[in-house]
Amino acid sequence: MTSDHLASNPITRRVREFAGRVRQVQERDLYLYLEPVQAIGGPRVTIEGRSVLLGSSYSYLGLLGHPEIEAASRAAVQHYGTGTHGVRLLAGNTDLHDRLEARIASFVGAPAAVAYSSGYVANVAVISTVVGRGDVVVCDKLNHASIVDGCLLSGAKLVRVPHNNTAAVDRALAEAPQGAGTLVVADAVFSMDGDVVDLPALVEISRRHGAWLMIDESHSLGVLGDDGRGIESHFGLRGTVDIKMSSLSKSIPSVGGFIAGMPELAALLKHVSRAFVFSAALPPASAAASMAAIDLIEREPQRVATLRRNYRALRAGLRARGLQVRDDPTPIVPIITGADDAALRMARRLFDRGVFVPPIVSPAVPPNTSRLRVTVTAAHSDADVGEIAEAVAATWHEVIPTPVQQARS
Repeated sequence: MTSDHLASNPITRRVREFAGRVRQVQERDLYLYLEPVQAIGGPRVTIEGRSVLLGSSYSYLGLLGHPEIEAASRAAVQHYGTGTHGVRLLAGNTDLHDRLEARIASFVGAPAAVAYSSGYVANVAVISTVVGRGDVVVCDKLNHASIVDGCLLSGAKLVRVPHNNTAAVDRALAEAPQGAGTLVVADAVFSMDGDVVDLPALVEISRRHGAWLMIDESHSLGVLGDDGRGIESHFGLRGTVDIKMSSLSKSIPSVGGFIAGMPELAALLKHVSRAFVFSAALPPASAAASMAAIDLIEREPQRVATLRRNYRALRAGLRARGLQVRDDPTPIVPIITGADDAALRMARRLFDRGVFVPPIVSPAVPPNTSRLRVTVTAAHSDADVGEIAEAVAATWHEVIPTPVQQARS
């Protein structure tokens, strides 16, 4: 119970209002967040003793649970322990961290890299370090929340441009004050929509204006390019991105994040960025798992081809059953329901059918754009992909009214 002295505080009202919103969803048995997964087995998870097909995984290449990765993680714990002696700048650095950064740099084609404890932290750290008051950051409207938070924390002027509108990026840079530092930042693959940024245009515009270009590859690493090296490989523009960022928790099934770029950038981040200087080092088990995963991606490029086949089959299966989905070259397929309630009800019925896809509702996405974000991975079989497509389509037709039904209501 809230203390009496907080009763009239507006914070108390806001906290209670949101808690009430959550409680209402729970009381309707539509709450599918924070489900305690009891076991993970390839593309399936066990929830409340029931095995269900997972249709929302970030393990795009199916590497979660790979024996080589798990063995590397166990060996790191045995050798280094479960943690280190503090922040890396002081006593918490190990040769394992240095080897991870060298491995990342080699894989993404950059001179140097810096590892952080999460992808969120990496974005906030680099943006808030390289720009500040008097500078300008040009940010796609649909960029990840961590990018936006980094921009806000930096104190630089934030210019949010319409999604994938390169003309707006051009105008924003042209209008930047003379002498201001300028940074353009965008996701490679937008996490809620699955579309790909227009990298060739951003490279041309950024270079013409002398702006730094930063790309978040969290959902493109292991996905784009025949070799899985990301958006530069996808467009044949290797070495054109000034700041490369990615999490280490998606195609690479570990935890952490990294920034890759010129050695001078790495030196700045390791000595100035607050998230590096004042936050504990990445656990050795996570660092070792990340390195082992990168080795596997390089050694088994067929995983990228399998992923591509699966997400194309998912889209084809949904279209064949009457759903309209875009033809993006990624495994993220948004099924837009519009209203929050429709997404909640779809997710519950889908779960009852044995497919687990948690709903995405506001404020995670703008109002009236709620959705199911369906994904498939290289671990899904042809039968799994077909089952997901069939279940999603059947649930859609049950929950979302047709135009005729809407007119009659």
